[in-house]
Amino acid sequence: MAKDLVILAYSGGLDTSCILKWLIQKNYDVICYMADVGQYEDFEKAKQKASTIGAKDVIVEDLREEFITNYMLPAIQMGLIYEGRYYLGTSLARPCISVGLVNAAKKLGAKYISHGATGKGNDQVRFELSVYSLWPEGKIIAPWRLPEFFERFQGRSDLIEFAKKENIPVTATPKEPWSTDENIMHVSYESGVLEDPSVIPPKGIYKMSRDLQQTEDYPSTIDINFEKGLPVSVRIPSGHENSLLVTNFVPLVQTLNKLGGQHGVGRIDIVENRFLGLKSRGLYETPAGTILHIAHVDLEAYSLDREVLRIKKYLQDKMADFVYNGFWFSPEANYTKTCLELSQESVTGTVTVQIFKGTVTVLARKSPTASLYNKELVSMDVAGGFSPEDSTGFININALRLKEYSRFTKHTRF
Repeated sequence: MAKDLVILAYSGGLDTSCILKWLIQKNYDVICYMADVGQYEDFEKAKQKASTIGAKDVIVEDLREEFITNYMLPAIQMGLIYEGRYYLGTSLARPCISVGLVNAAKKLGAKYISHGATGKGNDQVRFELSVYSLWPEGKIIAPWRLPEFFERFQGRSDLIEFAKKENIPVTATPKEPWSTDENIMHVSYESGVLEDPSVIPPKGIYKMSRDLQQTEDYPSTIDINFEKGLPVSVRIPSGHENSLLVTNFVPLVQTLNKLGGQHGVGRIDIVENRFLGLKSRGLYETPAGTILHIAHVDLEAYSLDREVLRIKKYLQDKMADFVYNGFWFSPEANYTKTCLELSQESVTGTVTVQIFKGTVTVLARKSPTASLYNKELVSMDVAGGFSPEDSTGFININALRLKEYSRFTKHTRF
């Protein structure tokens, strides 16, 4: 009798290696799917490991361009920041990976998709809502929510013991004090010693960026060019680096990650609100994303109408929630995304920033054909079509409400 086929979202780490073996023991055929979204991973070694464990096949798909073009840069364009601080590096990668998983499942005739996300985290929601949106008839196996799995494996020590028993080649040890998620946009760190928000992170934890004490002693200046809110090229005109123009998206992000990392840009340590209602502590480093977001915010203020900008900020907060909570493919996200993209028609120009000792400072911006900035109108040296006496009536009208409030409160004070 033919076995049911499962596509497993495989990372090569302890959890998914043990889940691979467990699925095989449950009499499934398993094909491992690995998405290259820019993480530092020895994919050939991971493929060999999965084959040794018993995977029927291993698929490695390069999704770096897809991730940057269709998820990361649109998030910059839309201004997506969750709870005002988190640039959504992990959240944006999940729908991208889900597309790859579903395409593989459909192509190979799989019945199930499986993943190693925990029952308390956000990723289980993101993966599964994305999969069900793209593949309504599909089915999910989530081992960390199945009693027969989580009652057997209470944590990493149980998984390590299982790996030893089953001759699974893993490098994890009980001493590793945190977990990471990595892609070309960011690295996140959580759990283990980081679960206590009062504990200062261990030295050497960060991968993409230097500690401020080890950063360069000179600033770097960067020109970032945007078209309709999307970063399209980066020029480094000065500083110790050679003059450089980068126009391809993967090298663009890699260049900004390298420069930002050298200057310690993009680190945050926050407590955030998970979709399930739990609070969690996470460390993130997002060098390129931080630089691009700061430049984009500045160009928006320069280019957009005041009231459009305010409505746009409301919509971008809603969209950030949709992405964080796993609703990238939802109708409300599609609608909001369209509105946000429409707001960016005039956000074209160049922003010059300086990065130094963990900071990103905007030095200048220009947009000769797409700016509402009117130098003559705002100048203190020429009238520019503005009548100063009009301000008197403007002030008087706005003062009416304040005068009435003052008159009223004089009679209601005790």
